[in-house]
Amino acid sequence: VQLQASGGGLVQPGGSLRLSCTASGSIFSFYAMGWYRQAPGKQRELVAAITNGGVTKHADSVKGRFTMSRDNVKNTVYLQMNSLKLEDTAVYYCNADRSYLRVVAGTNDYWGQGTQVTVSS
Repeated sequence: VQLQASGGGLVQPGGSLRLSCTASGSIFSFYAMGWYRQAPGKQRELVAAITNGGVTKHADSVKGRFTMSRDNVKNTVYLQMNSLKLEDTAVYYCNADRSYLRVVAGTNDYWGQGTQVTVSS
């Protein structure tokens, strides 16, 4: 599975961005997907995950602000990010695995290249 993440950029606090991650090379609908982020000097952390059936999990730090979704026709997952805060600044990565547990644990094999999100006034 090859993953291509996009949609990052510079946004002011309170603004919105939508990240996309498009998969190729396998049957997308079989895969659970996730979004992780890594800020400078910090460990990579799970932001959100979605099962192949569309059930989502969001980190407490983003609940009510971020929403993960998937479109199996377009082989793409999205992360809609609203009410962005300074602390959301990070490189965001998407990941994929046929095991949802491996996606959530971050032990899966497939990762996208990352897209930078910078929240700054």
